[in-house]
Amino acid sequence: MTDKVDAVNPFVPGTDIRIPGAASGPLAELTFVAKDLFDIAGFPTGGGSPDWPRDQLLPGKHAWAVQTLLDGGANLIGKTITDEISLGILGENAFEGTPSNVNAPGRVPGGSSSGSAAAVTAGIADIAIGTDTGGSVRVPSSFCGLYGIRPTHGRLPLDGMAPQAPTSDTTGWFARDGDKFARTSAVMLGEPVADDARPSTLVVATDAFGFADDGVAAALAPLVDRLKALSGTVREDLLAPQGLSTWARAQRAIQPYEAWKTFEAWVDQYNPRMTFTVARGLIAGASIPVAERTWAGYMRMEARARLRMLTADGGVLCMPTTPFPAPKQGLAVSAMDPFKDRITCLASLGGLAGHPQISIPGGQVDGLPIGLSIIGARGADAQLASIARTTGKEFE
Repeated sequence: MTDKVDAVNPFVPGTDIRIPGAASGPLAELTFVAKDLFDIAGFPTGGGSPDWPRDQLLPGKHAWAVQTLLDGGANLIGKTITDEISLGILGENAFEGTPSNVNAPGRVPGGSSSGSAAAVTAGIADIAIGTDTGGSVRVPSSFCGLYGIRPTHGRLPLDGMAPQAPTSDTTGWFARDGDKFARTSAVMLGEPVADDARPSTLVVATDAFGFADDGVAAALAPLVDRLKALSGTVREDLLAPQGLSTWARAQRAIQPYEAWKTFEAWVDQYNPRMTFTVARGLIAGASIPVAERTWAGYMRMEARARLRMLTADGGVLCMPTTPFPAPKQGLAVSAMDPFKDRITCLASLGGLAGHPQISIPGGQVDGLPIGLSIIGARGADAQLASIARTTGKEFE
């Protein structure tokens, strides 16, 4: 296991954490890891930055998500690398290193929950918790070939989780197989995950499939066909009539501004070390004018109305989680930006609408994983977890 850990590099350097879970419970004998945005009592919460722990008191108790998994019987075995202060989507960290994606060698794991996804992908841990503000669980799930969930926004307590953009922040989790994913979901959501949930209607988001690279729709077709077989009726529709790029523009006005407000006092007091892309993002967030933020708020209202309509009465929408598989590691900044922008075009609905979304593994493009997302009504998280397990099982 030591050789595997060294090769994958999922853990925060210099940490060695082993905390046993409850003696019995639905997750007994499973292991989990926690992204370095979650408090673990007695250990610093570093947030992927060399300067974030400065003058921070050590947490006196575990984050809600950590404690919930421990109470469910899972054993905590480590704290995992995140993109610097969670402001990234590809999973590369210049200070702590980039975890390896064993299902796509030489390619990024996706971020900012990169270490969590990498550890589960490599079999170092059974399950993992991450955060998802603009795609940080959904994207690595797609790139690594994992089940991953962004729950209904506001459903779960975020106590002990470092914030980024509060109106979009969520806690999420990963697993390699549908059964462990469903068991974890039941513990985290506090309600059973049924064996036989089915969509009343399946909506296939034609604009999202059309936006993805050539080969993605064909790669995901078997998963879509499985969903169709489970569904009462099937129809095609647009996810974003205003345009996927318009939704992305709105999220890029809301999320970066909130991130700037979250980190403003820390930046002002400590002038911390940052990579160019992170500093650039904070500067951009600070510069977003009121008019743009106001427009983005109205667009968020439209997106929420659209998702309510598409997922009404037990309906489920499906779409590619990402528009392409994992890009190569170590790209130039100018080469990374178009990838990030296109990812946001498909991921922005999470922060805008706040509906639960699960990425299901099973698709491959040229041997590289690609995930299919299902989105349900607000509060329908357990229904989605059941549908995800049933849909993905034959492709595991």
